[in-house]
Amino acid sequence: MKVARFYAPGDIRLEEAPEPKAGPGELKLRVRNCSTCGTDAKIRRHGHHHIVPPRVIGHEIAGEVVEAGEGVSGWSAGDRVQVIAAIPCGECPDCRRGWQTICPNQESMGYHYEGGFAEYLVVPAKVLAVDGVNRIPDGVSFAEASVAEPLACVLNGQELARVAEGDDVVVVGAGPIGCLHVRMARARGAARVFLVELNRQRLDMAADRVHPDAAIASGEVDAVDEIRKLTDGRGADVVITAAASGAAQEAALQMVARRGRISFFGGLPKDKPIISCDSNLVHYRELTIVGANGSSPEHNRRALELIASGQVPVSDLITHRMPLDEVLTAIDTVTEGTAIKVTIEP
Repeated sequence: MKVARFYAPGDIRLEEAPEPKAGPGELKLRVRNCSTCGTDAKIRRHGHHHIVPPRVIGHEIAGEVVEAGEGVSGWSAGDRVQVIAAIPCGECPDCRRGWQTICPNQESMGYHYEGGFAEYLVVPAKVLAVDGVNRIPDGVSFAEASVAEPLACVLNGQELARVAEGDDVVVVGAGPIGCLHVRMARARGAARVFLVELNRQRLDMAADRVHPDAAIASGEVDAVDEIRKLTDGRGADVVITAAASGAAQEAALQMVARRGRISFFGGLPKDKPIISCDSNLVHYRELTIVGANGSSPEHNRRALELIASGQVPVSDLITHRMPLDEVLTAIDTVTEGTAIKVTIEP
């Protein structure tokens, strides 16, 4: 079978590999779609401290069950499934409290285990042990189901930020995650959703699909001033920084209303993680700042339901579909920012 295997920064190879077999407690899948994300582009450029090469990468996985290993029940050949990316241990104090997204023993598909840029993969027993394989609802395509993983992360972030009916919400960053945040906020009843993006071309491409109440090109205008004007000087109830930008996080403190919530959704580069924070703004305005780290198996299940019900459409966000042979081109396309969502169809 064909696989895309990471060896070192700048060195991802398309190779032939033996077709895997399902061991005890495992499932073997025929991968139908594995979508790409900005993390794949970062891995290609810099590697990742959790990846010990060589490793087949790709973690937004949807496919078809081929074989169930010994001891696995409830799954049959032909079942359509979506697989979680982040694998909690299910046993630590945090997992027992229901905080699986911050499990200190978390592992990941495409990092610790072979990922989805392959024709076939084996789902580890650890994934099945935490109910990390989800049946794809009728009417949802494999491509749409592969987007459930990033949507699950968005759902976690918006729950932590308590996005609610009637809120004015600002989303900073018009990539695929930003687009999903716009649609998730609408599904949660936001009154208005404003999209802020530095790159005009990327903003226009995203706004054409997700139709924010205002699209603000922060490279051309002062985004803080624009948000204040749009909210009659009050600021937004929620600001979500869906970009790896310290400047965006600092600006969020200026955009948010009193008693507002800020989600630092996008992590910052490891060599520049420190921002300037006016603590008095947080104190006197009673602001809440929350992080967001991935998703749980339950978030993935609910993300699939949101897609299936039409509350959060994703099919039109998939702008490029490519075969596995073109995975490097797909990652380049993500890096260039000329697509919203790029999916690989092995």
